[in-house]
Amino acid sequence: MQRALTQRGSARTSSPSARTELGDALRACRGAFLGVGLMSCMINLLYLTGSFFMLEVYDRVLPSRSVPTLVGLIILAGGLYVAQGVLDLLRGRVLVRIGSSLDEALSPRVFQTVVRLPLMAGKSNEGPQPLRDLDNVRAFLSGMGPSALFDLPWLPLYLAICFAFHPMIGVTALIGALLLIALTVVTEMMTRAPAEEAAGLAARRGGIAAASRRNAEVVVAMGMAGRLTQRWKDANETYLAGNQRTSDVAGGLGAIAKVMRMMLQSAVLGVGAYLVINQEATAGVIIAGSILSARALAPVDLAIAHWKGFVTARQSWHRLNGLLNVLPTQMALTRLQDPTDTLSVEAVSLAPPGEQRITVNDVTFALKAGNGLGVIGPSGSGKSSLLRALVGVWKPVRGHVRLDAAALEQWAPDDLGRHIGYLPQDVELFSGSIADNICRFDPDADDNDIIAAAKQAGVHELIVGMRDGYDTEVGDHGSVLSAGQAQRIALARALYGDPFLIVLDEPNSNLDTEGDEALTRAVRAARARGAIVIVVAHRPIGIEGVDMLLVLKDGRMQTFGPKETVLGQVLQRPAPQPIKIVADGGVTKP
Repeated sequence: MQRALTQRGSARTSSPSARTELGDALRACRGAFLGVGLMSCMINLLYLTGSFFMLEVYDRVLPSRSVPTLVGLIILAGGLYVAQGVLDLLRGRVLVRIGSSLDEALSPRVFQTVVRLPLMAGKSNEGPQPLRDLDNVRAFLSGMGPSALFDLPWLPLYLAICFAFHPMIGVTALIGALLLIALTVVTEMMTRAPAEEAAGLAARRGGIAAASRRNAEVVVAMGMAGRLTQRWKDANETYLAGNQRTSDVAGGLGAIAKVMRMMLQSAVLGVGAYLVINQEATAGVIIAGSILSARALAPVDLAIAHWKGFVTARQSWHRLNGLLNVLPTQMALTRLQDPTDTLSVEAVSLAPPGEQRITVNDVTFALKAGNGLGVIGPSGSGKSSLLRALVGVWKPVRGHVRLDAAALEQWAPDDLGRHIGYLPQDVELFSGSIADNICRFDPDADDNDIIAAAKQAGVHELIVGMRDGYDTEVGDHGSVLSAGQAQRIALARALYGDPFLIVLDEPNSNLDTEGDEALTRAVRAARARGAIVIVVAHRPIGIEGVDMLLVLKDGRMQTFGPKETVLGQVLQRPAPQPIKIVADGGVTKP
């Protein structure tokens, strides 16, 4: 699905007039690029220092045996070399800062795509791949590759000076330049496919390692470590083979380019010697032409050496363009008033992101402030899917979810989040303190509000009983806490800020009796202050605090109404008749 999104976005941005966010970010650095271009102009002019120094030494100093002239040339050349070094240093630093500027401008936006992409493409996406793509683009801009590209346009100048020395020297340098340019084209053609294959294999290898790390307890406890290690090894060997093919092609062509450049330099020396023998050139032309021809082809050699990085950055650029185009920046929406009255679900049908399979079909109900709804039904009936739509993380295929008559799409996500408390089925806390997790990492959170949320969830005493209290670090994925403790802290997070809509998906799956009682008290307290609370539960204790009940089966609403009425209907349904097997193999019903 992610590949389809990327291809769709790339097709959308392929027209010449299409503007992209990455292009806009680079255009914002046009002043810096202009400065790099001017510095490249000065640097390439200063690269002529060595050639003309040798020319003057052989043609003026040696015949005249003038020491003052030699000293003057040395001082002048030294000053020019220092200026060249300073400009080269400044150009490198400017390119590093261009890469950093691009990263700073786009990294928040790219991080948002990492968060939003699973809600569109499902969980089959490549995780933080967009952030790695941005790193690849930044790394290329900050390296030697752009310097080679800025130096390439000066190749004709060097060739023109070679022709000025003598046409035969110019022709020799031109032939070498054409051969290296042809080698560059071959490098591009031969590295593109292997580089794309290596990128896909790297993602597969990383996915196996990440999944094994997330499920380390299951892997070790059930003896799966050896088999998963073998599976990762196979993926890693395939990746290494693909990466080796790419490196072999780029490295081999780079070595050929280097040898050709040295051969060209020797060829120019030979041509120059022939011209000197025939008295068609001076001795200084031999050395100057050799140095100049080598310098002329150095950018091509450097470009080939960094071609693998260029290909990687180009692939990352296209992927980022596609993703950012498919997931555009969300428009600023009018800030609505805080919801206080109703939640209405209007003929909502749902499909998991990236799939066509309908999991919830035409569900309709409405709740008022102070209502508590329990959602029950067999596994796979669509309960969790419905809850994801109620909090706005899944977009309905049909229908609408509304708060006080306003569809959820009319709310800015951050504004909507202030009015929603959500406890998902798979609880996960973020690296940070308990207080940070409860207040949703709000830097302006009031400590009293944090403690109030913890007390509502019945977890205050548990927290203060820890060594560092609310400042206890929960570790990566909340690894320091037990499953029950993490679930109760996640409940406090859902209650923080007194949200209007509280949605709890199996909130007591890891709770003991004390936790169940605290959950029931929290649900009743939230309803008492005018909140709407929706609870999915498989145990009766989970729906003690609600007054309404919704029954789902096979993604469809079976019944909805007051809890006692719905429970009575469910309990009065006749049980399935037993089937008897008679002696002759027939089947009868009593």
